[in-house]
Amino acid sequence: MGRVVVERGWATKDEVEKCREIQSRLPTGTKLTDVMVQKEVVTRRQLLRLQRELEADRGQSAIPGYQMIRKLGAGAMATVFLAKQISLDRLVAIKILPRKFSGDAKFIERFYKEGRAAAKLNDQHIVGALDVGQAGEHHYFVMEYVDGDTVHDRILQTRRIQEAEALRLVRQVALALKHAHEKGFIHRDIKPKNIMISKAGIAKLADLGLARAMSDREAAESEAGKAFGTPYYISPEQAKGAVEITPAADIYGLGATFFHMVTGRVPFEGKNPTEVMQRHLKDPLTPPDHLVPELSQGTAMIVEMMLAKDARDRYQNASQLLEDLDAVIASRQPVHARPSNAFVSSLGESAPPDPDAPVPVLPGTSHGLPWGWIAFIALLVGVILQKFLNIRIFM
Repeated sequence: MGRVVVERGWATKDEVEKCREIQSRLPTGTKLTDVMVQKEVVTRRQLLRLQRELEADRGQSAIPGYQMIRKLGAGAMATVFLAKQISLDRLVAIKILPRKFSGDAKFIERFYKEGRAAAKLNDQHIVGALDVGQAGEHHYFVMEYVDGDTVHDRILQTRRIQEAEALRLVRQVALALKHAHEKGFIHRDIKPKNIMISKAGIAKLADLGLARAMSDREAAESEAGKAFGTPYYISPEQAKGAVEITPAADIYGLGATFFHMVTGRVPFEGKNPTEVMQRHLKDPLTPPDHLVPELSQGTAMIVEMMLAKDARDRYQNASQLLEDLDAVIASRQPVHARPSNAFVSSLGESAPPDPDAPVPVLPGTSHGLPWGWIAFIALLVGVILQKFLNIRIFM
């Protein structure tokens, strides 16, 4: 631990040696890390983070058949490593469950559930599942390695993704959703970090940790009242903990991601996750083209329909969404989405105005002409008559 602290640049070699000298004079069992914290050589938070990383690294050699190369990333739920599958001589990504969860049956079940869900999906726009298993105390999930970055990374780099590129990436994710929904799965956590982009420019949907089979009524009822998802991209029905979660929830999550891509900001912000979710439920959406005027009307209409608060007002399936995306990419108007100020029929569908419909007469008008205009015209006629006919008009 002392050596790694020095390698990280958190402390000098002399500082660590002085702590060792102090440790040697203290009662047996005193940890060097405790001395380093007491002497303010390192912080407790640094040591906890380092301990988690070292525990994960110890699992590198514990997966038979794979040669670990390096760590790709780590989160609260797992650490992901780049590895080589020896038998097929190919690169893979291996997700390893942290040791602290190895005794938690719920976390283990969720971990394997992700692997089983991914294994049932076979689409070029979904990160493929290769294997799940246990080696000693380590539970692992082997998946396709995507050499590239994420939508999240690109937003950080450029703030906004150009409209044409955003349309192309969203279309590919929509294809992934179409496949997953047809197979009976809802992702429930669509967000920029879960959309990977290969160096060839292919978008791939990742992380099925919250995926749920639409037919799993027991799981749906057990999760009632609980919000599953990421607050910035969560659908209103997920935020409410509704039992009935449909593919429209994924379309909302993709819509929130689309909004972030083309505007450089999330649809709703707040001081905490609860406030953000409440705004998804109640606050009106700022149209994306109000934030970025150069955005095309077609793209703005698609985003707004994807982010409708009522799931019934959104695209009901990914096929409808794809139809509109293809139309806008081809410089045509969307088929399903309509401008927010469109005339709405009694059935709730967008409808053009009826040219034969009577013009409504508002209070203070005559046949639709305001009284102010009538008075102005009368006064103008009076002035003309007075000038040319020498007639005095009283108004």
